[in-house]
Amino acid sequence: MASTTPEPQSKHERIYAEEDKLGPIGVRASALHDPIELRARLVTEFEHAVAAAKAAAALVDQGSTGAVHESRKALRRARAVLAMVAGALPKSERRAVRAALQGARRSLSTVRDHAVAPEALGSLTLGDSERETAKRVLDNAAEAIPALAEIKQLLGEAAARAAAQAEALAAALPPEVAWSEIAGGIGEVYRAARRAHRRAKDSREAFHTWRRRSKELVYQLDFVAALAGARTLAIRADVDEVTDRLGPAVDLLMLREFVHTYAQGLRDGDVEQLRDELDDQLEHRMKDARKAGREVFRAGAKRFVRRITKAVRRDLTPAGAGGRDGDGEDDED
Repeated sequence: MASTTPEPQSKHERIYAEEDKLGPIGVRASALHDPIELRARLVTEFEHAVAAAKAAAALVDQGSTGAVHESRKALRRARAVLAMVAGALPKSERRAVRAALQGARRSLSTVRDHAVAPEALGSLTLGDSERETAKRVLDNAAEAIPALAEIKQLLGEAAARAAAQAEALAAALPPEVAWSEIAGGIGEVYRAARRAHRRAKDSREAFHTWRRRSKELVYQLDFVAALAGARTLAIRADVDEVTDRLGPAVDLLMLREFVHTYAQGLRDGDVEQLRDELDDQLEHRMKDARKAGREVFRAGAKRFVRRITKAVRRDLTPAGAGGRDGDGEDDED
């Protein structure tokens, strides 16, 4: 007699059981319905991010600022893919790949700060005395800018480390990756972003974390929307709009430390005056960003994942297959 004992469920299948229901068999074909194809698409997405990091390293002779920006963006996208499949990987592999990607991005942090600081300071509204102090800080910093050959080496090493992780990821992933795992990974990144948003009022470190996780969430929704459609893309646009408000504030966070690092030879009073001005503008931008993110990050993670799953299901349901939106349900929750 055949056993009636149900097969054990993974953590994400237990938590996100409702989110597995992407719709009936008659919905439009998508890799999101095919665990084998979905795995292949995820690996390809990671490989594309790695290729972008490699391409950025090749562009350094045309401009180190753009090359560093593109490299860090590519590495962040790779981390976003990793987070989507985290539940399908052995813990040791997940940690190893994440640590390698994090190390590659951090190796470019100083170069990135030197590249961004002049433009960020130039965009601020400053008085004459603060502007002069800022100019002297930039003059000091110019002497510490890494040589082009060093930047090229750092970019090459970061790309090589990422490439090694593409091989590790492909080897560690199981043959199939279900939507439940992707939903779980997106939910975890959203949960981390939402937690950081709540803490950002009292913690600048949390504010920075909020931006990192929000960017990863945007990249994850890029991937899903490309396999789904307009409704999913609209949710992605809401999150992206918030990340656009976070960027200028994060640049100010960097500038505070940048000014402190390269203030040698300047009067303490002048440096303090410049940092006070940075703090005033930072507080305003952080408050504005928190307000802008309030609605997007109001819902809990499980509710957000239900919203994504519902949008995907509707995107993949042919027009006329059900009710007003193709699945027999209204668009409003």
